[in-house]
Amino acid sequence: MTNHWIDLKNSDCILAMGSNPAENHPISFKWVTKAMENGATLISVDPRFTRTSAKADIYSSLRSGTDIPFLGGMIKYILDNNQYFKEYICEYTNATFLVSPDFKLPGDNDGVFSGLEGTKTKEGYVNGKYDKKTWAFQMDENGIPKKDKTLKDPNCVFQLLKKHYSRYNLDKVEQITGTPQEKLLQVYKTYAKTGKSNKSGTIMYAMGWTQHTVGTQNIRTMSIIQLLLGNIGIAGGGVNALRGESNVQGSTDHCLLFHILPGYLKTPKASQPTFKEYNQVYTPKSNDGMSANWWQNYPKYSASLLRELYGTDVSLEEAYTYMPKLDDGANYSWLTIFDEAYKGNINGLFSWGQNPACSGANSNKTRQSMAKMDWLVSVNIFDNETTSFWKAPDMNPKEIKTEVFMLPCAASYEKEGSITNSGRWMQWRYKASEPPGEALPDGDIITDLFLKIKKLYEKDGGTFGEPIKKLRWHKHFDSHVIAKEINGYFLEDKEIKGKLYKKGTLVPSFAYLQDDGSTSSGNWLYCNSYTEKGNMAARRKKSDPSGIGLYAEWSWCWPVNRRILYNRASVDKNGKPWASDKPVISWNGTKWTGDVPDGGWPPMSAGSKSRYPFIMQKDGYGQIFGPGRADGPFSEHYEPLECPVEKNFMSPQFVNPTIKRWDMEGIGTKMDARATCDPRFPIVCTTYRVSEHWQTGVMTRWQPWLVEMQPSMFVEMSKELAKLKQIKNGTIVTVKSLRGKVDAVAIVTQRFKPFTVAGTTVHEVGIPWHYGWVTTAERKYDSGDKKPELFTFGDSANLVTPNIGDANTMIPESKAFMVDVIRKEGS
Repeated sequence: MTNHWIDLKNSDCILAMGSNPAENHPISFKWVTKAMENGATLISVDPRFTRTSAKADIYSSLRSGTDIPFLGGMIKYILDNNQYFKEYICEYTNATFLVSPDFKLPGDNDGVFSGLEGTKTKEGYVNGKYDKKTWAFQMDENGIPKKDKTLKDPNCVFQLLKKHYSRYNLDKVEQITGTPQEKLLQVYKTYAKTGKSNKSGTIMYAMGWTQHTVGTQNIRTMSIIQLLLGNIGIAGGGVNALRGESNVQGSTDHCLLFHILPGYLKTPKASQPTFKEYNQVYTPKSNDGMSANWWQNYPKYSASLLRELYGTDVSLEEAYTYMPKLDDGANYSWLTIFDEAYKGNINGLFSWGQNPACSGANSNKTRQSMAKMDWLVSVNIFDNETTSFWKAPDMNPKEIKTEVFMLPCAASYEKEGSITNSGRWMQWRYKASEPPGEALPDGDIITDLFLKIKKLYEKDGGTFGEPIKKLRWHKHFDSHVIAKEINGYFLEDKEIKGKLYKKGTLVPSFAYLQDDGSTSSGNWLYCNSYTEKGNMAARRKKSDPSGIGLYAEWSWCWPVNRRILYNRASVDKNGKPWASDKPVISWNGTKWTGDVPDGGWPPMSAGSKSRYPFIMQKDGYGQIFGPGRADGPFSEHYEPLECPVEKNFMSPQFVNPTIKRWDMEGIGTKMDARATCDPRFPIVCTTYRVSEHWQTGVMTRWQPWLVEMQPSMFVEMSKELAKLKQIKNGTIVTVKSLRGKVDAVAIVTQRFKPFTVAGTTVHEVGIPWHYGWVTTAERKYDSGDKKPELFTFGDSANLVTPNIGDANTMIPESKAFMVDVIRKEGS
């Protein structure tokens, strides 16, 4: 989130798209309700009429996988009707920047941007990659991007934006999305009103946007809208991700994903053999003195991380050689891991706090992959489909060689530590009770494991053992000690800004981190979270002098307790808030008041003493034109890998040309099959959650009171489809795709309606992904001797989802794929 949960109350218009906060993030809806009590408008856009839709002022449906046309039409509406915040986009975004005259838009280039290299097929390019030379900005004699503040130059970002999205007219958007034009206009007109300086609009998105082959570009499209309307940096604005777990944000911050290190530093590549070369690649350079270009501090953060990992007995260069390196172009995402395992190239797996047999796309492939491993370690609080995959209904234990170890671990309330929520708030949680039986906190399990591995290396040797033997580690896990090390220390006496900081002192903020190895920090973003003043995350003061819900002394927020990112864009060039009734920061003539400012420099009117507000961008401006993405500097509609139409109505390019395709001949396996416009699978399917269950259900399917509320796998469908298929409410049906099938109870409802797409009726169904066979087969009850008579059955929704991911993140496309629904024999 650029903003935070409480800030939702400051919004004048809330768009819930790609999310269902009333049901899946119910606490967040408290603040949505407060905003509505203050006069805000809530818009719900979803293929299904949800609980959020029921509370919304405006509801609009759309076919799954068509968010970009829907939002692209909004961009066209904003531009055509001059609803954009002109002063904001001219001063704070790259709308004025001039792009290379050689750059080509998809409308002039067969549906792709200039520079694409790849294999051409009848569907367009596949497995492509962009050479981004033509995406560059034109530079002046000082190496600074050229600008046209009149916004009239045909090569300026603003004009390119207008030209690109001019193709997304109402007729075209309706044809693709199935959304009636009058509904599109209602949404566009309502949200575009937030482009006034004293108004703010926000987006609440979740997996409904990310789990697509264009997931990153879905978010990019909304980012463009928010920049056009001046909704970034302000109270009640922003681009706000609704995380599905209380600590997803924290785990991502601390390098959950293969391509990043803590604090979003980059994982080194094999082509970067030295620490110097590594830093040079990832340290951007700007010739504009007014650009803060904050990532120019990259060497300070990377050096401090190495010091935290390996201490001062090892040089920075030596420590860097111990870091794992990615082969250039290599991909170690979830989908790739299990593809390699399926091919027999991975011998073992630690499944830690997860349930891959249910949670990953194409679960049949995942389960077969596990059967080809030598060993599997499952660390969890309950038995689950991964731990017991070898005795699943479709498995023969006698044929499976995999040795499985189950390590019981403590639940979150049985250990002390912090979580970081969607709004970047790091909150300390105290231990409420002891874990049962042999269960241990994760930190204790990891520590025991590491120390035994280290001892084996020291005793027996082994290939490249130095990274393990020299890694700093404590004999006992202590969450406070680790939190301090994440914050970081001065490793030698250091005088900074006239003040001496003694060796062993906690670093007060990341502005004090050094590139010479004299400081440590396990994660530069969290530097300031545990200081000599104490544990900032444990603070619980309820005062709010800001008046807008910042609550600056409740917990701690990265970075440096800044509650709203890019907040220098919330004021005009003189430091006066755009919205005087809800100021985030304000310049009083000598300093900023309010939230922690995004840099302490004076406002833009101070000239060279100031800095542009988007300090994390190399040029200092909000990126309407975003060349960093793999699939385009603007968003473009491409159909999901599996879809009900024969072509992309926007262009000759059918699906995203830069996604990694497993379904191509000679690349994938029989488990990676694709069905597009296949009469055997004519129905669009999407996945979602319910309030009563959590993720794959491991923590909730064992609880009888929750099972009683949502006992079995179900499939939701429209009355029209049910009539067509001769299915009644409660009928047992099979949902099947080209990859697998799952039985479900039919729920016939008005919440789904058929779509008219290019003159053809398209049906869509939805299935939750909380279920699995383990609790169905082995459910036990502690409430008495009598076992409740519950109609319970089901397995994972991911048995039918496809093996494909987003071009930038590789998150699986679990929100749009093709199935059929048939009555189960005898039902």
